[in-house]
Amino acid sequence: MHLKLHPFSKILLFFVLVLATVILLDCMNQYVLQRDAFSYEKAFTNFRNQEITQDDLTCLREESETGKVDFYELLTMYYAKDNNLEAPEKLKEQVLFEKKYQSASFLKLEQAVESVWADVSVFPVGEVESNPDASVFFCNSWMQSRTYGGKRGHEGCDIMASVNERGIYPVYSMTDGVIEKIGWLPKGGYRIGVRSPSGGYFYYAHLAEYAKEFAIGEKVEAGGLLGLMGDTGYSEIEGTTGNFDVHLHVGIYVTIEGEEVSVNAYPVLAELADGMDFVELK
Repeated sequence: MHLKLHPFSKILLFFVLVLATVILLDCMNQYVLQRDAFSYEKAFTNFRNQEITQDDLTCLREESETGKVDFYELLTMYYAKDNNLEAPEKLKEQVLFEKKYQSASFLKLEQAVESVWADVSVFPVGEVESNPDASVFFCNSWMQSRTYGGKRGHEGCDIMASVNERGIYPVYSMTDGVIEKIGWLPKGGYRIGVRSPSGGYFYYAHLAEYAKEFAIGEKVEAGGLLGLMGDTGYSEIEGTTGNFDVHLHVGIYVTIEGEEVSVNAYPVLAELADGMDFVELK
């Protein structure tokens, strides 16, 4: 016995099948898109170990000026795409895609990126007024081996002095912020830590002395004098000097789900140093 359908029923069944097919294909497409969206863990690793060049930073800033997405979203996408900037105009489309399909992960990474880059405006070491020939230099020393206090990776960037004399180079805050920590640490000597408005923690170590008696919670401005570059540290005995050459250790940390994690400070310092005569990048 064959079921005979009314012509209208056939048309209705046809449209139902078409609609079901469209919905199924859309669900499959959504699954593929979500599956192929960026890996937060990999992107965050790229961000922590950042080695972005000045040319790439300039390119991202210029691209952000054309609208739709901002610099921090583009920079986040840069890390998500394994530091690939072959087609910068495509990053905008990818940002919108990730914000749609991986919004929570993308936002978490973007907030971390912004906490590092949004507030920095001043290179942390100034010229020596008494010695115009005194300069500084630094290289990318991220995660180089260190042994004091146990074998570990170097969580920061060292700005070295051409004149190995403590107490002559001024050290400035890179950001506005609030003094969060200050005082002696065996590894860091006399150090000071500033929490910036976007949440980044900026750590300055091995100071010869502080600019004044700072208080926890005290506000500082970008370019405010924190102290003088020195060689304190690597000892449990407060005030110890001479265990290494005069330099400023700069560390940058972000807070992810309650845990503070270090980020390579070199690209940030390199951008701040761009065009400064007394600073040499190696």
